[in-house]
Amino acid sequence: MMKKPVIIGITGGSGSGKTSVTKALMSRFEGHITMIEQDSYYKDQSHLTFEDRLKTNYDHPMAFDNDFMVEQIVQLLNYETIEKPVYDFTVHTRSTEKVEVKPADVIIVEGLMVLEDANLRKYMDIKVYVDTDADLRIIRRILRDTNERARSVDSVIEQYISVVRPMHNQFIEPSKRYADIIIPEGGHNLVAIDLLASKIQNILAIE
Repeated sequence: MMKKPVIIGITGGSGSGKTSVTKALMSRFEGHITMIEQDSYYKDQSHLTFEDRLKTNYDHPMAFDNDFMVEQIVQLLNYETIEKPVYDFTVHTRSTEKVEVKPADVIIVEGLMVLEDANLRKYMDIKVYVDTDADLRIIRRILRDTNERARSVDSVIEQYISVVRPMHNQFIEPSKRYADIIIPEGGHNLVAIDLLASKIQNILAIE
């Protein structure tokens, strides 16, 4: 019987360091594992006006096309190459561009809400929650959005208070109970990353 790829779900709040954990694992096993991020699966909004697109709450589970994400996860589980969508945040809808993702024996599924959705969870063999204090998460978000997205500090803070924080408390924080592994401080927790890397090495059976 053909073996099934192992799926590792990695989640945590905005600015928690989940992407840093994912990148650390990807760099250690380059060519042996693959990754898809939930950010690529925001719903297509091309049928809406730009003004209506601006009203989208990207921190709510309904913003994601999880059914399509599951469909592509199943393809990867069958060792099929997928055409992953690309989301264009400058126009707030899905781009016409796609990215080819090849299957691998270990697949990382990373994103804000990947443990919140029961249908996504059932495909995961290992579920990881990156747990970082709220003060660190907001500081990281301010630095990222002001440096990389040309936003003002005031706008980042206003969005955090009005949308990000309540959505985190309602949907993301409760999903921690589904985690097999909780990693405090994200990418700075080298011990936890080493333990995950050892598990992946055993799965891949590589030296």
